[in-house]
Amino acid sequence: MSSILQKVAPIGEAREREMLKDSASYAYHSTPQGEILAHVFQPEGVSTTPRPAVVFFHGGFWDTPMPTQFVPHCLHFASRGAVAVAAETRTASRHGTGPVEAIEDARELIRWIRLNAETLNIDPARITIGGAAGGAYLALLTTMPKEKDLPTVEGVDCRPQALVLFSATVNTGPRSPHAARFPDTKTAKRLSPTSLVRGKLPPMLVFHGRADRIAPFDEVDKFRRRLRWRRNSIELVDFERADHSFFNFNVSHLNFELTIGAMDRFLVKHGLLGPESGTPDEGPVL
Repeated sequence: MSSILQKVAPIGEAREREMLKDSASYAYHSTPQGEILAHVFQPEGVSTTPRPAVVFFHGGFWDTPMPTQFVPHCLHFASRGAVAVAAETRTASRHGTGPVEAIEDARELIRWIRLNAETLNIDPARITIGGAAGGAYLALLTTMPKEKDLPTVEGVDCRPQALVLFSATVNTGPRSPHAARFPDTKTAKRLSPTSLVRGKLPPMLVFHGRADRIAPFDEVDKFRRRLRWRRNSIELVDFERADHSFFNFNVSHLNFELTIGAMDRFLVKHGLLGPESGTPDEGPVL
């Protein structure tokens, strides 16, 4: 390696530390590959009643850790009185793992939050999970399998009360570009959200760009129709000419504001976030 390259400061790591400086980091899962962290943003002030929680799983298709992707969202919801969590899971680049291990981590995190609800001052009955792309996939896999395939551990459930999905990956079946990431095609199909469609799922809000070439819009729209046919509450908000990363704060401030505002109203509507003080009731999100 060139000596000049050796002297370059690790800018990415420094930026990550700066963005996470307002959070408290906890090791929520001890795995063979090491401890996995969750970065918790607490609201200011003291509350005598437990607060709602909003958990975010970053995108990247289980390849590279990106815990700062949802820091702007965490800061918003912490300012709204929720405990906000930027989650890490095992990734290929850091741990040599794939989506199966990340699914295990995601489920373990929600159980860990409920087990530590008193310490974190969280209401275990008001947990929302958000996620982007592969992180949205993880959110779906915390709730879509039937109870026999997603049992409680020590009496603690990993299912949230609502899901908010950004540019979601909903198909990991044999013909999808993600199938090769799984141990075999049978597992890829078994763990594909399109294979897990059923009734009695928590309400979902989905944001998706119509120009998304990584997670095709038509696939997500078909997924929505199948869930609605089974009487689930799911709303799909489409963005014309928007690509896969349209909602990120550093990509489009306008789309960030639109999506986070709609998410805020969605959570208020479902009793998972308190109404913003000093503002009139704007009614349903859609």
